[in-house]
This record gives sequence, structure tokens and C-alpha cells, in this order.
Amino acid sequence: MLAMFERFTLNITKDSALACSHPGDCEADVRSEMDLPRYRHQLAKLDPNTLRAELKEYGAWEPEDLLDHETNLRRIFWIACCDIRESL
Repeated sequence: MLAMFERFTLNITKDSALACSHPGDCEADVRSEMDLPRYRHQLAKLDPNTLRAELKEYGAWEPEDLLDHETNLRRIFWIACCDIRESL
């Protein structure tokens, strides 16, 4: 399933999206799923500046909160999973 953003698109399976967008703390699930080769490959293509710009538009983080690229990758993966869940 596609999670479409302004600057890029991520292709995430329904099962992964559901596994990473449940009530409660999703961080362990997000870390586990995004380490799968099919996602690691997609995430590796994301430019840090492009990703920061995308996340900045959400207004949920201060600029200094968006300096860590790995954290930003987890954020965007989680957002993508939540978007897919909401579209079901």
C-alpha cells in the first residue's frame, strides 16, 4: 500500500502498517518493521534535508528536534503506517 507525502512515497504492506499503528507505544514495532530489507531500501533513499522539510510541515517538532535522521526515519515510517491504517 502506498503512503504518499508531498516529496516522496513509501510502499508499506497492510500487515506492517497495522503492526506499527496500534494504540500505545509503537516504537519497538516500528524499529523492527523498518529494519526489514524492503523498507530499509526505501528509507535509505530519503535525503535527510527532504525528510526534515516533510516533517517540519507537520508542525509537531521544533527544528532542533529534526536533526537526527534515524529518528526522523522512524517518525515518517510511523506516520506512513498510521496513514495507511486510516485509509482502510
